[in-house]
Amino acid sequence: MSTDKITCLLNWHATPYHLPLFLADKLNYFTEEGIKVAILEPNNPSDVTEIIGSGKVDLGCKAMIHTIAGKARGFPIKAIGTLLDEPFTGVVYLESQSGITTDFQSLRGKRIGYVGEFGKIQLDELTKHYGMVPADYTAVRVGMNVTGAIIRGEIDAGIGLENVQMVELEEWSVLQGRSRDDVKMLRIDELADLGCCCFCSILFIGNETFIHNNPEKVASFMKAIKRGADYMFANPAAAYELFVEMKPHMDSVVNRKIYQRSFRYMSRDLKNVQRDWDKVTRYCKRLEIVNDSFVQNMTNEFLTWPMQPDTPAGFIHPTIDTGVLAKCGCERGADLRGPVAAVEA
Repeated sequence: MSTDKITCLLNWHATPYHLPLFLADKLNYFTEEGIKVAILEPNNPSDVTEIIGSGKVDLGCKAMIHTIAGKARGFPIKAIGTLLDEPFTGVVYLESQSGITTDFQSLRGKRIGYVGEFGKIQLDELTKHYGMVPADYTAVRVGMNVTGAIIRGEIDAGIGLENVQMVELEEWSVLQGRSRDDVKMLRIDELADLGCCCFCSILFIGNETFIHNNPEKVASFMKAIKRGADYMFANPAAAYELFVEMKPHMDSVVNRKIYQRSFRYMSRDLKNVQRDWDKVTRYCKRLEIVNDSFVQNMTNEFLTWPMQPDTPAGFIHPTIDTGVLAKCGCERGADLRGPVAAVEA
């Protein structure tokens, strides 16, 4: 059975930083732009580039490093915009029980969790950078369940995001009677001397054949997303309540704090930032994911509004109070629900 709906596959289950996409649906921006969109959530985040590359799904979301790696592996995918810029990414751990310190050498003998095969490549390259070999630690593939694996004691640390896994672990630590400061991160961009942490920027990507055959639909899709982002930036708290109407499980302390932490990284103009693409392409060459003949698989041709100037190199966005925490009484110790509770079940 054929359908005229555009299919859009998330990089994982619905997360607060996906809000502009869901707002475009909730506020009928897709309809007003003349398209129908079905938002899908994958069972396994590692499948996303292959599913989109095979043409089974039209568009989707994926981290920059995986978008580049997917193209290098022969999947015809291209980035058409950016959802989330440069969240801090690194090895997350609990200081009180892991034996890990700010010295990378403290990872010797530890069990380190990673999402997919490129996370393992990153870890192996980092150990080499510090005079170590893969045999000096135990790599454990945990997928997106880094938080749960740390809580259950299956790993000592794992690769995660400052605005997601660190938030989950901080709130869990408070429930255990410990400080949020017990949660630490060894940032990969600092460890690897990258000068950026943009390899985990979340992009909008698409199947190249679909993009080539449907440029008007792709432009309409991005315009609707931009309208959703504009609404979110103008009305951050109200926007989140609309998200809760669509996804009731988002009405939790953890998810509200993930939204609060993610807000400063959200892209205002949705552009693929050339400087970041250049940095991550060089990093991918260093990881031997691509070679010197690699041609960047991204475009900004479907973004029809004025682009904002690039932020200065090394710029760290300030935290912005979205007002979303007061709504749930987070400061008053509201019940913890959402990702942390789920991984304990």
